[in-house]
Amino acid sequence: GRKHTQGRTPSPSVNGALSLAPNSSPTLPPVLSSTIRWSQTYDVCVCHSPDDTEEAICLVSYLENTSCGLRCFLRPRDAELGGAISSEICHAVQNSHCLALLITPNFLLDDWCKYMMHQALSEGPMSNRIIPLVLNLSYSQYPHELRFYYYKDLSKNPEQGYTQVYKTVLKCE
Repeated sequence: GRKHTQGRTPSPSVNGALSLAPNSSPTLPPVLSSTIRWSQTYDVCVCHSPDDTEEAICLVSYLENTSCGLRCFLRPRDAELGGAISSEICHAVQNSHCLALLITPNFLLDDWCKYMMHQALSEGPMSNRIIPLVLNLSYSQYPHELRFYYYKDLSKNPEQGYTQVYKTVLKCE
């Protein structure tokens, strides 16, 4: 079965991957206990290049902490071992309220990242489900497919960007 991270806080393990430790019940916004939220497995799916895993873990750690309490899909942690990559990506996109794209030069070179971006666009090209996040990328490199979406540049103030992602996900619920 699929893994669920509700009621757990990510914490870095020795090898840098996320491990899950039990936590106390935080006081969360009412939207996080709504039936709409629980209609999906994940609140947000984080798409990133394997070369940007460290930054993706920082974002997921922020979103899953006890004050935010979101459920995130992070491919290295949550994909089923032995599952077909394309099936796992489709499952993650279809079963998430929002999709955060961590767009970096590495993202643009990764075929699976582009596949996930196109999968999300095909499911709702004008929806508010896609949250583009840019890191170390100029506007001229920004994907043409996303030019009609506002994006957040994490290069200047990642913590502020993470807060904006959280607020956007809450509106998406």
